[in-house]
Amino acid sequence: MVTCNYEARRRGLHKLQLIKDAKRICPDVVIVLGEDLTKFRNASKELYLFVRSFVWGGRVEKLGFDELFLDVTEMIDYNTGILNPNDLSNSFFYLDRKDPTVGFSYDATRFQGSIFPATEAAPTAQNEVSSLDMRLLVASHFQGFLRSNMEHKIGFTATGGISTSKLLAKLVGSVHKPNGQTTLLPPYTAVGRVPSNVTQFMDDHEIRKIPGIGSRIAERLKTHISGEETVDEKITVRDIRQFPGMGPPLLEKILGGPGSAKGIGTRMWSILHGVDDTDVLEGRDVPTQISIEDSYGRLDTLESVRRELVALSGSLIRRIRTDLLDKSDDSTPQGRWLAHPRTLRLSTRPRPPPDMDTAHAYNYNRISRSAPLASFIFNLDENIDALAERLVKDSLLAMFRKLHPEKAGWNLGLINVAVTNMVETAGDQKQSSGRDIGKMFRQQETVLKDWTVQEPESPLVPVQASRSLIGGSPEIEPQSAEAEDDWDEGDEDEPLASSVLCPICGASIPHFAQLAHEMYHSAPE
Repeated sequence: MVTCNYEARRRGLHKLQLIKDAKRICPDVVIVLGEDLTKFRNASKELYLFVRSFVWGGRVEKLGFDELFLDVTEMIDYNTGILNPNDLSNSFFYLDRKDPTVGFSYDATRFQGSIFPATEAAPTAQNEVSSLDMRLLVASHFQGFLRSNMEHKIGFTATGGISTSKLLAKLVGSVHKPNGQTTLLPPYTAVGRVPSNVTQFMDDHEIRKIPGIGSRIAERLKTHISGEETVDEKITVRDIRQFPGMGPPLLEKILGGPGSAKGIGTRMWSILHGVDDTDVLEGRDVPTQISIEDSYGRLDTLESVRRELVALSGSLIRRIRTDLLDKSDDSTPQGRWLAHPRTLRLSTRPRPPPDMDTAHAYNYNRISRSAPLASFIFNLDENIDALAERLVKDSLLAMFRKLHPEKAGWNLGLINVAVTNMVETAGDQKQSSGRDIGKMFRQQETVLKDWTVQEPESPLVPVQASRSLIGGSPEIEPQSAEAEDDWDEGDEDEPLASSVLCPICGASIPHFAQLAHEMYHSAPE
């Protein structure tokens, strides 16, 4: 069982639990096949775009399917700067600098949602709180506004955390789950012998629950603290931080070595104290890659691999259409491609041989092969299942044979199919690598319409040629079917409206060339 909802957790179940164990603990558990994540991906994209539409500058970073980091510094700076200290209970949060009617009312004398520490008294007047207190308070109301709108407009509840960094916001957001929010209150630095609220908050967390500390780092720290190879007991941040001699040099000694990140000791010491200076990345309309994978108990025949590749390819193509098609563009009925991936990648993870030491089995890593992505993937008129079969036949099977040239003897635990090397198409979003020239010309025609000089129609002209540049391609609008045929055949004998017939040779001469043509006839032979 990969994951479970809150009701299942209340009944003693947990994620990554064996199904037989889950059924034994909770006989009425409902098992749902979750291989097709299309609905989750669609919901994730909808939520992301909804939240980003409120945040100035689009500083919303996506983490997985259901987590977002919001950098609302600019919005909070603006709204705290215009607070009326004499009437905080009737404050107004401005969602748009240019339109003072867009926003919501709130009470700036109290925090929205829960706070940590819970015993702290909420501010009652601006002169009683620090600047950071007030900024966090205002941010808590914006968080509440987003969560309320998300629930009432698109039907999703959310949990939120408010602090000054991604690390602290993520951790404090987990305090009141589900459907709650928590603000981590100042002081964020120690005052004399009184520890900061950040230290108190971090100290109670089990070391493995801290973002940035993976299982291997946690095991090394546990082993050093306890002096034993295998440690079942939970070790907290306090246990690590207060260990004799603990600091960046000792952490570097424990965690450093070949393959470790440079300065890992200093980095881990900062994380243990809740210090995180990583930026919230600006939102992207186009992902850097799209991948689909599945794991298997045993996959050891070519036919079974082919079937799995077809299934994975179908899911991949569906997701490509979901993530890379802009269906809001009215110029194309099927939607406009936001980007075209150029590279197809196939990855497998072979299972270790039965006689391999299990302690080293985790080193049996993935192997990958890449190739140019076939352009037929972007054919929206073709059935997805047919495209998947064709992709496997034309590309993936050949890539698989290069990864596993032996005809038998292999057993796969995982297959991943991905597209990478995204090349964004022209668009109006500022994240786009170019501008949509078709829309640019249409906008220009609209703006300059009142100042455009319209040439009168001439009775000598059988067709009216109107150039409407769509993506740089001229579009000709004929008056009749016969006229269209004449134009397509390239009949150059008919004069255009802006031309005159030469009285000497009968040629059709543009007005600007008439004088030069007369000089041609007057020149001596």
